[in-house]
Amino acid sequence: MISTLLVANRGEIARRIGRTARRLGMRVVQVASEADRFTPAALEADECIVIGPAAARDSYLNIEAILEAAKVSGADAVHPGYGFLSENAGFAEALAEAGIRFVGPRPEHLTGFGLKHTARAIAEASGVPLLPGSGLLESLEEAQAEAARIGFPVMLKSTAGGGGIGMRLCKDAGELAEGYDSVLRLARASFGDARVYLERFVATARHVEVQIFGDGKGGVVALGERDCSLQRRNQKVIEETPAPGLSDAIRATLRDSAIALGQQVSYESAGTVEFIYDVARDAVYFLEVNTRLQVEHPVTEEVFGVDLVEWMLRQAAGDFVLPAQDSFVPTGHAIEGRLYAESPAHGFRPSAGRLTEVVFPKGVRVDGWIETGTEVTPWYDPMLAKIIVRAESREAAIAAFGRAVAETKVAGIETNLDYLGAIAASDAFRSGKVTTAVLGAMPFTPRAIDVVAPGTQSSIQDWPGRLGLWDVGVPPSGPFDDRSLRRANRLVGNPEGAPALEMTL
Repeated sequence: MISTLLVANRGEIARRIGRTARRLGMRVVQVASEADRFTPAALEADECIVIGPAAARDSYLNIEAILEAAKVSGADAVHPGYGFLSENAGFAEALAEAGIRFVGPRPEHLTGFGLKHTARAIAEASGVPLLPGSGLLESLEEAQAEAARIGFPVMLKSTAGGGGIGMRLCKDAGELAEGYDSVLRLARASFGDARVYLERFVATARHVEVQIFGDGKGGVVALGERDCSLQRRNQKVIEETPAPGLSDAIRATLRDSAIALGQQVSYESAGTVEFIYDVARDAVYFLEVNTRLQVEHPVTEEVFGVDLVEWMLRQAAGDFVLPAQDSFVPTGHAIEGRLYAESPAHGFRPSAGRLTEVVFPKGVRVDGWIETGTEVTPWYDPMLAKIIVRAESREAAIAAFGRAVAETKVAGIETNLDYLGAIAASDAFRSGKVTTAVLGAMPFTPRAIDVVAPGTQSSIQDWPGRLGLWDVGVPPSGPFDDRSLRRANRLVGNPEGAPALEMTL
């Protein structure tokens, strides 16, 4: 059993894990950086331990500090969430040596699937379809020979890469020669591992993945497939399940391949097997395995009526029996959109600051960590929340997602909220003909004014201003020319008192 659980993560996933653990009767200890000590996850926990400064390397990636927090708090188990140390075999082994349970796959699973070339070897042994590719390359000359055998274009990949880092598309021998050394340098700098290999490039591709869960004894179930093709710069934005437009045969191949891969290693806990779907060839190929909970797991939970976080915690506590595969019957369609703190008007660069208003629609699942007054810092991933809807059909789910985005309000910093709405309304999304290239080609003009250099007489004003507060020292302010401000608002369809940029001469 688990009496005390330490949560070694932050943001919405830390909050979700903490709430689930408390529902199961566990005492929750939350670690936090100095920047996160007053976030909801930290405040809701039974105990919060500050483990270091804001920088992730000094806090959430600091194995020694987290291990010490686990020992001091008397934690029986540690849940790593996703990102940070969630796929770090050394962290899992250090916990085991201290007699503390790692809530996740076993270290050998983290190691075996942690490098792409070893994951490909396991997939090959499992009979899972693979993209034509090479083994690890020793030289540029070997790379050129292998590329000629595979056929251009090819992807040059770091075996330790992730998130689109350490990858380069090479359309011919010249581009391969030009990019070979730079990919090696980037891989060595980013991951401490400069080993690379080649894979055939799929021009029109979809990113489809299968959620699996294993009992560690050879039993593995697959809970449908998710389409995660809507990505911007290799960062997922919208995910859904079931994946639209796939044949029953392709779905069966995805399911059976994922189960076979998990059974090959007697996989334990939650994991995701990722595939590339080649639209032109109508075929799927193994990509990689994420040995952890995925950000997009809620859509699977909504369609199958399960709680994957609860499964992980109960399994770690020794109180879980894996249900039979035929007991899982999907119901309806689910969509998740990631709400990011980023500025579409500035190339989607991250934004930071205090949130002055946060409103989410009622009746919609929102996994988030923000509320009015939350300070969003520049130190971490910019994801603020996940907006999740489920409906009986894909069409109804798209409509529900569009309404949920329209009813969400986040003020104080720039977010991608309008961008999510534009995607939901796009023909490409509605048709289901999504690929990994769709968002890169989708036109989007944010509704925003960018004040590059404000003058001393330029200000944001609304009408009628702050009335009724003179007695506590707050002047009414308001526009210098309220008639013009109200007329301008009427011209563009705004409420007449909406905030406007006023420049006074």
